[in-house]
This record gives sequence, structure tokens and C-alpha cells, in this order.
Amino acid sequence: MTRHESRQEAFCLLFEKIFTQSTIEEIAQNAVESREAPLSDYALRLATTTEAHLEEIDQIITSKLKKWKLSRIAKVALSILRLSICEMLYDKEVPVSVSINEAVELAKKYAAGEEASFVNGVLGAVAKDLEAGILPGNVIQAKGE
Repeated sequence: MTRHESRQEAFCLLFEKIFTQSTIEEIAQNAVESREAPLSDYALRLATTTEAHLEEIDQIITSKLKKWKLSRIAKVALSILRLSICEMLYDKEVPVSVSINEAVELAKKYAAGEEASFVNGVLGAVAKDLEAGILPGNVIQAKGE
């Protein structure tokens, strides 16, 4: 399975997580049982890492919103942003530019209208902060350490 396909799987898990109190592991187990095919290790790791750092990731997203609240973001776009920011922060193997490009592609495929541009804009602003070493709150930059 490619990284692109793994990101799609992780996105689906994170999207479903928005609508349930179940953990990512529970959602993943249900997905595996219903389709009788395993999830990739990367998809599960990315989704569980996102879940573990959700508060920090949402804080980063909120810091980039102008005249918007997190609750106003479409659930598809929010899931994609969470996934990509997690990858940007916590996966040392994936260049930030690749994570952004993959997120935009996911948005083009699954989101409506202008959401791909919105996702690109938010992630571009996050990337600039990462490059400058600026992160909101208590988020620790894991990449590059």
C-alpha cells in the first residue's frame, strides 16, 4: 500500500472519529472487520498520533483562522488539516511540502468547492511557522529534533 493510500485510510478514520466517542483503535478494528482487509501500519500510526495530539493540533489550526471558529470548518477539511498537521509535526520522514500536497489532493477528492484552497492556505501558514520555529502554546516541534 502506498503512503497516499495510507493517508486516505487515516483520513477516513479521523473523519469518522468526529462523529463518535470511539477511539481510533476501535474505529480501525470495526473498519478491518467490515471490509476484511487490514489497515496499513502507517495509516493507523498517523491516525492514532493525530488523536493523541488533537488538542495541540486544533490549537494550531485555530491560530490560523481569521474570523472563523474551528466549529465552522467543514468536517472533511478539518479531518484533512488534522492529519496533515500531525504528519508535519510528528513524522520526520515526510517533507512538509509533501504533506501539504497530499492534503490538498485529499481535499480535491473529498471536499467541496474552495476547501482545497482553504486547506492549502492554512497549511501554508503552519509551514511558515514551523520553518521559523514558531508554534502556538505548548506544542513541541518534533520534526528536526
